[in-house]
Amino acid sequence: MSLPVPRKLLEPMILRALEEDLAQGGDITTLATVPPEAEAIATLNTREDATLCGVTVAALVFEMVSDKVTFPSQAVDGQSAPAGSAILTVQGPAQALLTAERTALNIISHMTGIATATAHFVKLIEGTDAHIAATRKTLPGLRLLQKHAVRSGGGMTHRISLSDAVMIKDNHIVAAGGLTAAIARARRFAGHTVKIEVEVDTLEQLREVLPHKPDIILLDNMTTDDLRQAVALTQGQSVLEASGGVSEATVRAIAETGVDVVSVGALTHSVRATDIGMELSL
Repeated sequence: MSLPVPRKLLEPMILRALEEDLAQGGDITTLATVPPEAEAIATLNTREDATLCGVTVAALVFEMVSDKVTFPSQAVDGQSAPAGSAILTVQGPAQALLTAERTALNIISHMTGIATATAHFVKLIEGTDAHIAATRKTLPGLRLLQKHAVRSGGGMTHRISLSDAVMIKDNHIVAAGGLTAAIARARRFAGHTVKIEVEVDTLEQLREVLPHKPDIILLDNMTTDDLRQAVALTQGQSVLEASGGVSEATVRAIAETGVDVVSVGALTHSVRATDIGMELSL
């Protein structure tokens, strides 16, 4: 089974999720109604058009509930699936399939929701030179899964953790005693292998930053007019990332200003889960 992140990291996540259902005494409905010897086939279907993600993670949920399950068929993360598509088939003990159902559906529905939303945003800016990226505005404990879902939808993950790159924001500048001091300290600390990004809110701040030649400049909550001016001022010496309140209605206009990256926090912090269900047959 090809998993999006190492199994040793996934299993604790799944165990915590299963414990929410089972820690107080198990699945009493299934135990009370389904014979332990009963075998069944479970089919997970998407009820709406989607870009799939989390298929192998959902499969691992069933496998962790019972080592007697098999998977006659499964789709691939990143695959487009029209409404009504069967995306995962699981065969094994009926009790295990029913017990694992909600945890598996919660995970695959959420990850597919992110991948689908990301693919939609990527489609909206098609023909521009910009890329869609996620942010660190993720649900605690689920970042690796959410970032994988963004990749499956054709987006970029941005930083996975605080150690991936230096990202100097306004509060860092205040605490460091000014922009020049913050960048100088960052260069001494990070060395030549780590990229440095600086956030600016105005064109005046951008002009102050440009002589320091950071690798990336984050243009936060700027108008499209300001974004176009920022592109002209920077002249390609730094990667420009636009962020702040990006929506379906605004993303195309932002991308058309000439920025390199458009980061969208909503892809991970408030995305709608895809409607996926499970049907059982004997």
